[in-house]
Amino acid sequence: MKAKVHVTLKNGVLDPQGKAVQTALGGLGFGGVDDVRQGKFIELELATTDRAAAEAQVDAMCKKLLANTVIENYTIDIVEG
Repeated sequence: MKAKVHVTLKNGVLDPQGKAVQTALGGLGFGGVDDVRQGKFIELELATTDRAAAEAQVDAMCKKLLANTVIENYTIDIVEG
């Protein structure tokens, strides 16, 4: 199974990298970009074939290492194949 994890900053948390990207886009002529929020995408290949076990395992990984749950949210998508 494969797990896809998206980690993003919570609303209200300042995003200096997103602001830098927004400024750079404006400098390159891409006007009209009102806000940019940057995050992380993590893809994991898992040995298990049990969807519930895979989701529980990845959730534990996120809470312990992959996301800072004080300032970040995460979503998990488990896909077969």
